[in-house]
Amino acid sequence: MLKGKNILLCVTGGIAAYKAAALTSKIKQAGADIKVIMSDSARQFIAPLTFQALSRNEVYFDTFDEKNPEVIAHIDLADWPDLIIVAPATANVIGKLANGIADNMITTTLLATKAPVWIAPAMNVNMYDHPAVQKNIQTLDRYGYQFIEPSEGYLACGWVGKGRLEEPEKIVSLIEGFFHDRSKGMLKGKRIIVTAGATKEKIDPIRYFTNRSSGKMGFAIAGEAAKEGAEVLLVTNSSLPAPDGVTILPAETAEDMYHEVMKHAPEADIIIKSAAVADYKPKYIYGHKMKKQDGDLVIELERTKDILKDLGEKKEHQFLVGFAAETENIDQYAMKKLQQKNADIIVANNVTQEGAGFAGDTNIVTIYKRDGSKKELSLMSKRMVAKELLNEIVQSMKRDR
Repeated sequence: MLKGKNILLCVTGGIAAYKAAALTSKIKQAGADIKVIMSDSARQFIAPLTFQALSRNEVYFDTFDEKNPEVIAHIDLADWPDLIIVAPATANVIGKLANGIADNMITTTLLATKAPVWIAPAMNVNMYDHPAVQKNIQTLDRYGYQFIEPSEGYLACGWVGKGRLEEPEKIVSLIEGFFHDRSKGMLKGKRIIVTAGATKEKIDPIRYFTNRSSGKMGFAIAGEAAKEGAEVLLVTNSSLPAPDGVTILPAETAEDMYHEVMKHAPEADIIIKSAAVADYKPKYIYGHKMKKQDGDLVIELERTKDILKDLGEKKEHQFLVGFAAETENIDQYAMKKLQQKNADIIVANNVTQEGAGFAGDTNIVTIYKRDGSKKELSLMSKRMVAKELLNEIVQSMKRDR
């Protein structure tokens, strides 16, 4: 998707510089030509040779190292890219840019460029929240710089909070979205409903039943569908960041999800049921916290509504996709579900396989179709699984015309 694009990566001095190596590799794999500039501090964390090997290009770090007498190196680099990414971006480089300071290869190049610049901060949570840093970020925002927000989690310094460099795969996805012309996507004009993640079935005001589904697969599908020009509604209880161009419809329980999906189903062209919806819910919900008692506890459960089955019974023009997370007899259960639910495709996986379970960033799936054929996908990122699935849906819809 990035073939023919020139991307300049500026790496500054933080422990997250190791992620910049993975980012370089993924950008290169996506087809772009990538060049890297490193600050002196970044070279304390990772060697330039690493980036040279991954990018297949010379790595720059010395403003005065003019190897080609026909050009000025930092001006030539400033004019070369279609997009510049600063990752990781330290508080130091953000402050320098906000105040027009150009004292190294990175800052002189950034001040000289006309290309769009994206900044991905990575630092201690307290540094990120400091008023001076936030003021500098606001200044750069006014100048037209775009920011890739840091994520929350455990930081190298031991603190937990906002400050982690966004994952390389997510950054590559944002880059692809930036360059992708959605008006020419294969799903242009299509309306798609995607369900994602787990539902929560209340027992009392404190407790609920749920499952291990994170929603990552459904969010990847929704994001890729939007990139391909679709109007996407994502029905979910997950707190993952909303993909660009996707409308989130909150749904906590199976009943909530049922009503949201059914409300919008008549207008949908494609419905992809990737959520792990509870099959059962407590028959009675306690109004107050249940107190611990001696002996065992029995909670009576009742069936929830089968969203996929009802969609299959009521569908008219919609292309219907279901998911099956299994632990055994994958072929048998997937084909049975395909027929019983009147679906067009069932995507099944064995969640006991390493790399195919819940919450991870990868998956191993098999796509089962109504004509009895199937397509097995090896271990790959959930984003790539989403791409493969959407392509199969489009091809199947063309054949069914």
